[in-house]
Amino acid sequence: MADLSINLAGIQSPNPFWLASAPPTNSGYQVQRAFEAGWGGAVWKTLGDPILNVSSRFAAVSFNGQRVAGFNNIELITDRPLEVNLREIYETKKRFPNHAVVVSLMVEPKQEKWHEIVKKVEAVGVDGLELNFGCPHGMAERGMGSASGQVPELVEKQTYWAKEAAQTPVIVKLTPNITDITSTAEAAVRGGADAVSMINTINSLAGVDLDSWNTIPHVGGKGAHGGYCGPAVKPIALNMVGECARNTRINVPISGMGGVSNWQNAVEFMLMGASNVQVCTAAMHHGFRIVEDMIDGLNNYLDAKGIASVRDIVGKSVPKYSDWGNLDLNYKIVAKINNDVCINCNKCHIACEDTSHQCIDMLKDGHGNSYLEVRDEDCVGCNLCSIVCPVDGAIDMIEVASEHQPMTWNERQSVLSSLQANPIK
Repeated sequence: MADLSINLAGIQSPNPFWLASAPPTNSGYQVQRAFEAGWGGAVWKTLGDPILNVSSRFAAVSFNGQRVAGFNNIELITDRPLEVNLREIYETKKRFPNHAVVVSLMVEPKQEKWHEIVKKVEAVGVDGLELNFGCPHGMAERGMGSASGQVPELVEKQTYWAKEAAQTPVIVKLTPNITDITSTAEAAVRGGADAVSMINTINSLAGVDLDSWNTIPHVGGKGAHGGYCGPAVKPIALNMVGECARNTRINVPISGMGGVSNWQNAVEFMLMGASNVQVCTAAMHHGFRIVEDMIDGLNNYLDAKGIASVRDIVGKSVPKYSDWGNLDLNYKIVAKINNDVCINCNKCHIACEDTSHQCIDMLKDGHGNSYLEVRDEDCVGCNLCSIVCPVDGAIDMIEVASEHQPMTWNERQSVLSSLQANPIK
């Protein structure tokens, strides 16, 4: 079996699957149960000045029969006394010395506050710290969380303050509620961060009840924006991880999160540059034992690929991730309909005819039977027909040999600029 152990900025764990800072890591009882189930690490629910949480705090978005496709919460940081949390952190690390125990922290943007909490938490033997600059609700209204995390100068300054006092690795957790996450990731690195983690939750409102007109969730008839996570946010998270991983100024490890629900998702995040993954919603939906399938699936995948260590896949897809201007304009694929598999639902024809390039014809054979056929010369290879097709194998996207050399938009513009500067006479 492959070696699943990882090292994130000096923090060791037996596998790359960590629980994210969230309700599942609210107590020593929960984190210890998680480690017993097989999780490699956990980021303790954010510590700071304990707050009061509201009743009615979660909501979910289900889609097309899938429960909890997205998850929304208006819960804040720990509502338990700091001393209680510290005692349980100490007990947990003592009982599970080989598992990663990282603690999430959030305090006012004051140097003395960061120094104080860092020293208190490190005194109980943690493996690392995660600075929460991402919470989009409640704490942001108090000048913390994403209110700090959206300002690169504050990210850099507070990271520096934490590092002044820290003896263990410092991870900076970034908010996605920003135009360009690389700007705050770079700021964290300038402040001395040993690693960055992303993404925290996205500003959201889960829905509105059409009978009562209350928001979902609501607290006595009043609602507020919350943080969105779960499978629906994975494409957003994956992009942000990839953007940071390919940025040479962000030269620290990345802990990836945002919709990780199975081992396949974990592999995607690691291929895009994450050294490990953090999970929350999937554990809340299915319980801690989902990690068993994640571990087995990752082991089987690596064995099938002949890869000795999970660390060997980190970042392997990053060189393939670029800007639109670097894509080959002469690359071409076309759709091919396999009529021996096609069930003649005509969804591909409708989609192409109404919303794409009208290149799928409805024809009849010599026996009067209907069938579909793609006109290759008009197909632009948009993939829409294969996406809407309900039958695996009914539509393949086939690469077509080009008569032209590869040519990107950037190369094309360079040639045009050169011709304009030096016109042929």
